[in-house]
Amino acid sequence: RRPGAAGRMEEEEDEDGGGRRVAASPAASARFVRCLYAVGFLDLFGVSMVVPLMNLHIKSLGASHTVAGIIGSLYGVMQLFSSTFVGCWSDIVGRRYSLLACILLSALGYFLLGTSTTVFLFAVSRVPVGIFKHTLSISKALLSDLVSERDRPLVMGRFNAASSVGFILGPVVGGYLAEFEGGFYQTSFICASIFLLNGGLVWMLPWSEESTSNREHYQDKGTNSFSAKSNHDLDLKSATNRAVTNSSFFQSAWIQVATVLKKIKEIACSNLWDVFLVRFLMSVAILLYYSNFTLALEERFGVKPLFSGYLMSYSSALGVVAGCLLGPITRLYQHNTYRLLLHSSTFTCLLILLYASALSMWMVVLSSTFLAFSTTIGRTCTIDLELTVGGNEASGTLLGVGQSVTSVGRIIAPLLSGIAQEFTPCGPPSLAVGLALVAIVIMNANKQKYRSHGSVKLKNQ
Repeated sequence: RRPGAAGRMEEEEDEDGGGRRVAASPAASARFVRCLYAVGFLDLFGVSMVVPLMNLHIKSLGASHTVAGIIGSLYGVMQLFSSTFVGCWSDIVGRRYSLLACILLSALGYFLLGTSTTVFLFAVSRVPVGIFKHTLSISKALLSDLVSERDRPLVMGRFNAASSVGFILGPVVGGYLAEFEGGFYQTSFICASIFLLNGGLVWMLPWSEESTSNREHYQDKGTNSFSAKSNHDLDLKSATNRAVTNSSFFQSAWIQVATVLKKIKEIACSNLWDVFLVRFLMSVAILLYYSNFTLALEERFGVKPLFSGYLMSYSSALGVVAGCLLGPITRLYQHNTYRLLLHSSTFTCLLILLYASALSMWMVVLSSTFLAFSTTIGRTCTIDLELTVGGNEASGTLLGVGQSVTSVGRIIAPLLSGIAQEFTPCGPPSLAVGLALVAIVIMNANKQKYRSHGSVKLKNQ
């Protein structure tokens, strides 16, 4: 039995007596992966138009730094409670409908943002985005379903690179529109339109190819890749899918909720605590760096939002290069994801320290140049380590839990940034350096545990 829509299609074929299975061609899988790259590009293109301008917009509405930090934390609160459930829900009902629902409801949130003329309306607009903005996580779970474990860092790196291309163009367009009167509102409406376009792309994706490729991918893995516990979970998932089809709405909803809670319990009882803790600390550190980036550059060096947009686009372009180079880099490290994560995190810490102590813009540009490489590599390595240790059969749940961990950082980082910036614009990155150092210490203390790549699995398997 196979997860999601692929499992239902296979069961229907078996029950009809057809018994015929179409071999998944590499070209079919490659076409679907390329479509997911386009989804990631449009997602970050739309988001990056708006996000760098939010602090400036809410400040223009009369909010203080602290109030802006509290409202910024609202997004993290929503993500905290929704990430794990949405990720696990995508494991149960399938990626297609969960991905489409998240895209359309996120579009609604950005449309509301375009109508926010008060601080209260601004806060309300962040609620639907905070709950349903999990498009990238579900897309990564799809990629994890389609590719082998050895190829996963390379494909994930290319997906991040494609997404970063959107981040190259987005801040430039957003910064240009911000120069005009009412530019923020125009930017928000354009972002909502881009999400609607992305929803149409997802609807037209070749899902039949994904189903066939996904089924073949799990067949190739065989029994050696799954423990008895994993096979039991896949049986439960298939039974849940049949119940969703044949039972009443309320019965199906209850079965889905029970399955979600069961998966969350398994992850909570696993030995992934150090991986998630490192993700949390590094996420807060990077969020502190970016949370006040545009405003801090304006206060420290007097640069305009348009220049900040160019600088962020420049960093994103380098992130694309880093994503494309991830394959050779992982081969250089002999696919030792944990060691690569340790080195990239150390480099990130040093670069944030350079930015916090920068006396001129050229030092900011220098730190941004290399930070694009270290953060791209670190983000991809963290996701790959989660999937390797936790098991690929629950990729949506694992990515959802990881997103929830990051969401805790999104709650804390704006608050810390707002308070620290009340004293000095260099306060947030200075605090980020300390958190990154703690993450490095934790990784050093546990590196023996991950000496052999993929040697650790969930305790309850």
